[in-house]
Amino acid sequence: MDLRPFGFALAFSVTASAVQGQIPEGMDEGAFEPHPQAEEAISRLYSPFCPGFMLEVCTASQSASLRDSIHALAYQGWSSEELVEWMIGNHGEEYRAVPETSGWGVFAWILPPLAILAGAALVTVAVRRFRPPADVRGEREAGADPAYAGAGISPEEQERLRSAIREIELSEDPSF
Repeated sequence: MDLRPFGFALAFSVTASAVQGQIPEGMDEGAFEPHPQAEEAISRLYSPFCPGFMLEVCTASQSASLRDSIHALAYQGWSSEELVEWMIGNHGEEYRAVPETSGWGVFAWILPPLAILAGAALVTVAVRRFRPPADVRGEREAGADPAYAGAGISPEEQERLRSAIREIELSEDPSF
């Protein structure tokens, strides 16, 4: 007979009774004051019970129990870093909402600003590349028609094009 399920149940009941008795002295059960270290840790974690939600806003009862456990550990003197590492150790690295500032987590802090700078550089290069040449900009300032500027069209040819376009428009325009 396998006794592992009974061992798990015994360990859970002992742990649950130990955590239950961790309400700080002088506080009623209804007048719970959140611990600042626990609040900081909770704000840096995703909920393992509500995919895509932060632990602090998840409404699942398991998340409420997890928040209570984190508060209980904070009242025992655990720091916010220790609380985050405890939660990550129990549930997995994917629930860390704020990337680490060491190791591979540094890339999560470095890459977004680099991507923004690269995008700004690409936009600058594109704007400079697609800008009309200086002689064309000069013609526009001199009063030439901007629709024909830079095309190397003489004023006589421009007038012929305008009249041809007018004829096409009139032939296509139905008179009702």
